[in-house]
Amino acid sequence: MPALENTPLLGSNGGASSEGHPTFLSSFRWIITSSWLNLFCIFIPLGIVAEKMQWDAVWIFSLNFLAIVPLAKLLGDATEQAALKLGSTLGGLLNATFGNAVELIVGVVALFQGQLRIVQTSLIGSILSNILLVLGMSFAFGGVHFTENTFQQTAAQASGSIMMLSVVAIALPAAYQGGAVAELFGKDPSTQPGSTEAGILFISRGTSVVLLLVYMLYLFFQLKSHAFLYEGEEGDQEEEETPQMTPLAAVVALGVITVITSFSADYLVGAIDETANEYGIPKAFISTILLPIIGNAAEHTTSCLMAYKGKMEIAIGVSVGSSIQIAMGLLPTLIIVAWIIGQPLTLYFQTFETVVLVSAVILVNSLIQDGRSNYMEGMMLFSLYVVAALCFWVS
Repeated sequence: MPALENTPLLGSNGGASSEGHPTFLSSFRWIITSSWLNLFCIFIPLGIVAEKMQWDAVWIFSLNFLAIVPLAKLLGDATEQAALKLGSTLGGLLNATFGNAVELIVGVVALFQGQLRIVQTSLIGSILSNILLVLGMSFAFGGVHFTENTFQQTAAQASGSIMMLSVVAIALPAAYQGGAVAELFGKDPSTQPGSTEAGILFISRGTSVVLLLVYMLYLFFQLKSHAFLYEGEEGDQEEEETPQMTPLAAVVALGVITVITSFSADYLVGAIDETANEYGIPKAFISTILLPIIGNAAEHTTSCLMAYKGKMEIAIGVSVGSSIQIAMGLLPTLIIVAWIIGQPLTLYFQTFETVVLVSAVILVNSLIQDGRSNYMEGMMLFSLYVVAALCFWVS
């Protein structure tokens, strides 16, 4: 995934030494001044101060909410720079690991706070945001510049099939729950051996292990054995990027930004309940719609820019690829982590959430099967996202 293109705060050469090669110090100068979005970094210390000074929950939530914007951007930039020296396979794996770092941090923080519904809804929201909002806007932006965009059909179909597998696996616990409830209808549940909750927990943990194994196989398929399927057309290859950071500086930056993000996410999640209750904002709307939009802001921009330039393979890789990472990598990982620390996190989502997720994937698959896109298809995806957001507002 290429680095996000933004207007730098300083000159374009802000990171290079006199010989044109980045140094450790100039690397940090570059990452700090590479985008106007980094002006939002002022909210990082303000969010920390708000928490330490015990300001009202709405201030803690708002300031740390805004702080996530530049942190997500900085994580993306550092990941891209670290990946440049690792080659396509390791670079792709690094992107897979850090591409959804904000969602991972928010999920782990919420998990340790016992906010299991926030973990579930934020991940569902991230998937919906990527395949409906991001992909929809990418199709629309590409359709503004080109009458019709084309992309690698076989790779798109493979990604769509993997996505369908993951959402069907996620939907199975809900189907099991529905069957168990129907079987117990008119009976005394206390007389039945075992419990539905224990069954859902067992299914979720076993399914998570299977999904992780399939995801690792998919990474090998995408990055090694069938990498040629995910490359753009020969005439669309980009010129090689010039590194703006040293590998060591990029890794150090990743570590520092991840630690800072964990603090901001901790304060943000801790203020959700009080903010939702005090201002009448549905908790489901905050975790399913607002948090994913902010956490994926950099990826959203990258995808739309690439689509506008006609590079739909990259745009689809950002949106659909990120959703696959969450559904088959991040969500199962968090369930296993919850298993280890004794938290009963499961793959059982409410019926409405399951229906929306499956419907979204079916719509996306129907639109990408022909290897072509236009602005009307983008508006279809965006309209479904708006309808889902309205439903989460009243849920």
